[in-house]
Order: sequence, then C-alpha cells, then structure tokens
Amino acid sequence: MNNNQTIFAPASAAGKAGVAVFRISGCEAAQAITKLCAPNDVPAPRMAMLREIKHPVTGDLIDKALVLYFAAPHSFTGEDVVEFHTHGGRAVSNAVIDILQTLPNYRLAEAGEFTRRAFENGKMDLTEAEAIADLVHADTEAQRKQALRQMGGALGALYKNWRVTLSRGLAYMEAAIDFSDEELPADMVEKQNVELRKLRDAIAAHLNDNHRGERLRDGFSIVLLGAPNAGKSSLLNALARRDAAIVSPTAGTTRDIIDVHLDINGYAVILADTAGLRIGENDIENEGIHRARARAAQADLKLVVLDGTAPDDETKKLIDENTIVVWNKADISQPSTTEPRALPISAKTGAGIDALLQKIGSEIAQRFDNQTTPPLTRARHRAALEDSVAHLDRALAAPMADMRAEDVRLAMRSLGRITGRVDVEDLLDIIFRDFCIGK
Repeated sequence: MNNNQTIFAPASAAGKAGVAVFRISGCEAAQAITKLCAPNDVPAPRMAMLREIKHPVTGDLIDKALVLYFAAPHSFTGEDVVEFHTHGGRAVSNAVIDILQTLPNYRLAEAGEFTRRAFENGKMDLTEAEAIADLVHADTEAQRKQALRQMGGALGALYKNWRVTLSRGLAYMEAAIDFSDEELPADMVEKQNVELRKLRDAIAAHLNDNHRGERLRDGFSIVLLGAPNAGKSSLLNALARRDAAIVSPTAGTTRDIIDVHLDINGYAVILADTAGLRIGENDIENEGIHRARARAAQADLKLVVLDGTAPDDETKKLIDENTIVVWNKADISQPSTTEPRALPISAKTGAGIDALLQKIGSEIAQRFDNQTTPPLTRARHRAALEDSVAHLDRALAAPMADMRAEDVRLAMRSLGRITGRVDVEDLLDIIFRDFCIGK
C-alpha cells in the first residue's frame, strides 16, 4: 500500500441512482479538478461548485457535477480530498473512473484505504475506524446507535484515560528506580499500587459484561425448543413473516438448525428453529436433536414451545429463568393452569404473535439498555484487555520495582493496541513535567 499515490473510488453504491459520489484523496487530488473541469479553477475549500466534467483529451462533455475540495489536514483522511457528485447512471460512472485511471500517480483505492489513511494521519483511532465499518453494516437501530457512540470516540476515550493512568503510574515508578537519590515522597510507590488496583478492577468489571457489545453487534441469539409438531417451524415462519422453514405434520421434519435474522424492536436477532426433542428414530435425527440441545446451551434466550393439545413433560424440563414459555395452538386449546408463565399464541392464525414480539423485545432491552460505559464490541478488544489485566495482576504481585514497572509498561501497551496508539515516548513528558530532574 503506497501512501504517496493519490487514490480514488466510488463512495456510493454501484448501480443506477440519482447521484453518484466519487472520492479522491492524496497530495495530487486537486489535479482531478484541473484536468476534468478547468485549469486553475479549484473551488474554495468546503464550497460546493457546479462544474462541467469533460474528457481531458477529447474535450467531450461527460456530465455536470457538484465539485467539493477539502484541503489537508481538514478532511476525512487528513490529506487533500476532492469529491465529484455526478448523476448516478452507469455510463457516467464508468466514464469518470476511466478518466481518473489515466491521471499520473492515481490508482483505485483498496478496501478501507480511505479510513486507513485517516487513522494513519491521526484523524481517528482504531476503535473509531472499526465503528465506521459497523455503521456501514448496521441493520438495526441498536446497532446504529452503538456504532455512532463508538465512532464518536466514547470507547476510545475510555481506553485512553486508562492508558494515561498507567502512563502516570509508570512514570512515577521509573522515577523512583532511576532517581532514587532525589527527594521523592516516601509513600509514592504505595499510592501508585492503590491506583493500579483500582484500574485493574475497573478493566475487569468492563470485561465482565456478558459480551453485550459483541451480541448487540453480531445479533442476539434465540433458539426455539419443543417436542415434534409443537409448532416451532410455524412459529418461526410467523415471526419471520415468510416461509423460512418447512412445516409438516410428519414428526422429525426439521433436523438441521435453521437460522433466521430478524429486527425486533431495533435489535438484531438470530432466531434458530431446531429439531423436535424426543428419542430419534435414526442417527440423522439424533444428531439434529444433539445440535438443538447444544445451541440451546449457547443461546441468549430460549423460546420453549408447548403443544397446547398435548403439552410434553420433557419439554417443560427445559424451562428456566432464561426462557419465554409459549403455549401454541391456543386457537383450539386453553393454557394449562400449571403453566402460568406461558404466553398463549397461535402460530397458525397469528393470534398472540404481537404480544410475543413485545415480550421478546422487552427481554432484550433489559439486557442492553442499562449501559453506564460504552461496551467493547470486538474480540480483539477483549483479548487486549484480558492481557492488560494479567499484566496488572503480575505488577501488583511483583517483588521488585523494576519487574512491577515492566508489567505496567506491558499493560499500557496492551491498551494501546486497542486504539492503535502505542507510543512509549509520552512517558518522557510526564517525567519531565512532574519531576524537576537535573535541577
């Protein structure tokens, strides 16, 4: 990847549209305006101007477009950036791309390269860059809100504050080691140990979030469980509002797990239909039942479906505090008084489906809405934080000052990997500001 080259790419989706946007970034971005529009006619920064786009060789008119120029460093990438807002026909788009490819030192951007340049030029940290990708791929309201919060720097700011605390503690520790003949407070090291323990506990509490950020981003897992012919597949189709699963009165029709992605109250949900729970008639069915139980053990929420005409006692054993009980076929039978928690529905007629969706939505909201700190959203964040806690545990137990300092340095580096800012030179600023070394 050559950052000396000027890159360009369509910034809008492929296909016909009212408007197509082309983004150009690099030290020679303004050349696109002088070549395609007119020499010495670069618009003032951040001013949209209507210009004719012409072929630089033949002079043929390609389109009339809005042209914007963003001068470095006040742009998305931190470089000179140009945008052409053309009409969205394929012929116009193809012509613009063909012309840009002929310009010297120009090339098509690689996937994510504009955002990567923004990171490398200090316009954002890695958590904000990841949030941009999450926002682009957000399918639900909750995913959108989480991505926007992270893109606004909430998560990165939390980790940066923790890293500043570690930097300060490390500076004091190294000062105590290297400048022991200076007049330093006697309890300085002990005070830093107290701060380190507080920080270690704060990171551990942040990790102990039941993976809420990842679940919100990837989808809340719900599994349908019940005896054969209880109506699980019919319920799946009713919730999905389409025929996602085959419905048949023949027991054992569903053998493999069928996943359907839903949006329930703004939350991404992965709803899984599973094989009916019974003693299987063959190895294939038994494998399906085994997979159903395994998925149930991993699910965030279980929907236990009882057949209203013949409720199964074995199915009732699956009910726990992580379960919504559904009494299906309520159009032809009444819920049993022994199952007061059961929500009556009819997957056939649709009765009670809206109430079930509201119940599911409230269950999900209870797990996600009480957020006091921004949730971590990716496995790499979790791994780095776990490394940081492990290093802090070793630091707090270290018998020697230099060993303690080294583990604090490693903990700080683990935090820095999350945001992409691993710079040990900031220790020098703290040391020279807080201590009059060499006075």
